[in-house]
Amino acid sequence: MKDYIIRGMDKKGNFRLFVASSTNLVEKARRIHNTSPTSTAALGRALTAAAMMGVAMKGEKDSLTFKIKGDGPIGNIVTVANSKGEVKGYVDYPYADMPSRSDGKLDVGAVVGKNGKLAVIRDLGLKEPYSGQSKLVSGEIAEDLVHYFYLSEQQPSAINLGVLVDKDISVKAAGGYILQLLPNVEEESIDKIEEILKKAKPISTLIDEGLTPEEIMEELFGQFEMEILDKIYIEYKCSCHREKIEGILLSLGKKDINDIIEEDGQAEIVCHFCNKKYQFTKDDLLKLINY
Repeated sequence: MKDYIIRGMDKKGNFRLFVASSTNLVEKARRIHNTSPTSTAALGRALTAAAMMGVAMKGEKDSLTFKIKGDGPIGNIVTVANSKGEVKGYVDYPYADMPSRSDGKLDVGAVVGKNGKLAVIRDLGLKEPYSGQSKLVSGEIAEDLVHYFYLSEQQPSAINLGVLVDKDISVKAAGGYILQLLPNVEEESIDKIEEILKKAKPISTLIDEGLTPEEIMEELFGQFEMEILDKIYIEYKCSCHREKIEGILLSLGKKDINDIIEEDGQAEIVCHFCNKKYQFTKDDLLKLINY
């Protein structure tokens, strides 16, 4: 089954909701980066969140960069998403791993670290991109995003992100939801939502049980009158190509490229997001600087 996100809303205008099924997307990222189980869970949560935040943007060319830098062994987590449902990402140290927690769950908080920052940069085609940041509260990513939305965007939210890693270290189930309260939310509805979330199973469990995003919305928020506004397919997709890499090389300047020619006689550039290697011979480099 293809991965997708549904965008829904309570008909009374209390909240909006994004629900994502992202198992294939996260498994593709795991295979590309050869991540350890805990790093798979951390990157998978970030990719799922970025995908939901990306499809919330309206412009066709809008893009979003979501970064997490804690003091854990994984280093930076970087994800980039757009409004079309395309997302990509990487971590600095994909082999970083941690022992499981006492409850048997992967210790994402420990691999990410609690001390650090979360940043969101939205490029909406304006002169300057919109950016905001907040401190990490747990390194578990969902809690950190809730904190970010509240502080930086004054948006009360509830977020659940989950990745279930199988015994063979492949991704068995992955997904998430973002619920955001709307300005005229009724107090009674807030109480009801809090009660639902207290009892809710983890999102990865619901997806592992075979539930679709529509069924998850019904299972969790069926007591509200919900309306589905959109269904957007999502995929792990890198936008790198040779011309783009040539532009990156050119940005180094003629002097640096000449240094590369003299010292190495060639260059190899590896894309962070998809690990594709681009080879440039001495002739290729000379053509670039003499173009």
